[in-house]
Amino acid sequence: MAGRYAPRPRRAPAPGGTGVPAAPPGPPRTATGHATGVAAGHPAHVPGPVPAGHSTSVPAPAPAPAPAGHAPRVPAPVRAGASAAGSRRRGWVPPWPLDLGLTLGPLRRGPGDPTFRATPDGAFWRTCRTPEGPGTLRITACGGAVEAEAWGSGADWLLDRLPILLGEQDDPDAFTPRHRLLALTRRRRPGLRLVRTGLVMESLIPSILEQKVTTDEAYRAWRLLVRAYGDPAPGAPAGLRLHVVPEPRTWARVPSWEWHRAGVDGKRSATVLRAVRVAPRLEEAAGMAPEDARRRLELVPGIGAWTSAETVQRSHGAPDAVTTGDYHLPGIVGHALADRRDADDAEMLELLEPYAGQRHRAARLILLSGRTPARRAPRMTPRDIAPL
Repeated sequence: MAGRYAPRPRRAPAPGGTGVPAAPPGPPRTATGHATGVAAGHPAHVPGPVPAGHSTSVPAPAPAPAPAGHAPRVPAPVRAGASAAGSRRRGWVPPWPLDLGLTLGPLRRGPGDPTFRATPDGAFWRTCRTPEGPGTLRITACGGAVEAEAWGSGADWLLDRLPILLGEQDDPDAFTPRHRLLALTRRRRPGLRLVRTGLVMESLIPSILEQKVTTDEAYRAWRLLVRAYGDPAPGAPAGLRLHVVPEPRTWARVPSWEWHRAGVDGKRSATVLRAVRVAPRLEEAAGMAPEDARRRLELVPGIGAWTSAETVQRSHGAPDAVTTGDYHLPGIVGHALADRRDADDAEMLELLEPYAGQRHRAARLILLSGRTPARRAPRMTPRDIAPL
């Protein structure tokens, strides 16, 4: 966990930044609290320019009233009978500060992740296999608004769930800092929301690959296997080299020597194979409470508390799913909260007890604080089992 939530590498900032400040006063609202002209429970789809060679599959909606101080958006012309293969767009204005990098960062499995990319223009690209099929999602933020564009048969699913993905159902106010370090970090990172994908297998499989190895080894295995067996991401520029994760039946057909070449030992590959055989049942866990979802995942031999926590942190946005069994995290938490860099899981859980219900959020804030113990030993050398 610790390595994946470390500070992000620097990127060229987008105009206006990738963080979204709190939204200005919006358009008039009805008695139900929803913006006028929008069906209850459904944020408006905001029309935007259609890239060359793309089209939208629905007629452009009438432009919504512009917020105070903002010029009204002018929708681009839409061709009648547009192809469903074109992109779909959606706009959303979060009513609270939002930092896209902090929120989406946990979905990134290393700098070469074929399913996730942050580009110099401030955009975040994500691919996934939705219940409706593969999809690609591009998200940008500027001026208090989030703009999203999606491609593929999963485009509608991705756009419909955009607010949930970005933390609409998260409740940071439920967290009460009891240490000065966490209070300061929370104040400095107001845009942190816990991501919630609503998809289990896409987070479970890379978490299995990360069991008891260095992050570099796990990231390499994920990169090689997804590029070899995943599908090209619909709508994504070729230069990004984005792929959609393989289907469960494709994972089940990966030859044993390909796992070996990717550096995945027999124990981890066998766990992945056991998981994909019951993928529909595991995917159902997305609709369960986090603790119930973890219990279902842990019924699969080879999936324990570490793996289930890492999965529901992303699939459910689970604020209390603290990672146990991690090589680094107990020492980081112990050092930050009690100056005990040699803390074990039991001591970490004791220190996090005041944050019951929000222990994962507390751990995220600690990792973002930068207060980590100095390295005392050389970095673990990644193993290469391919020549064996």
